[in-house]
Amino acid sequence: MKVLYFAWLRTRIGKPEDAIELPKGVGDVRGLIDHLRGLGPGYDQALKDLKTVRVAVNHEYVGFDHRLKPTDEVALFPPVTGG
Repeated sequence: MKVLYFAWLRTRIGKPEDAIELPKGVGDVRGLIDHLRGLGPGYDQALKDLKTVRVAVNHEYVGFDHRLKPTDEVALFPPVTGG
C-alpha cells in the first residue's frame, strides 16, 4: 500500500510517502491512521487531530470508516479551501 502525505503533514512526518503492507487487523482508514501514529513522534503529531486530516483512497475522498485493500493508494492531507 502506498501512503502519500501532503502539505504540513509531509513536513511533520518528514517524507512525502510510505510503502507499507496493510497491517494485520487493520481494515479501515481509521485503523491505518492509528497504525501510522505508532511509527514515531512526527507521525503522531501530524495525525493526532483527525479534524485536520482529510483522506483520499485511489483519488476519491473517503471517510475514516472506508474499508481498505492492500493495493490501495491512500493520500493524507489537510482540509483544502478555495479562494
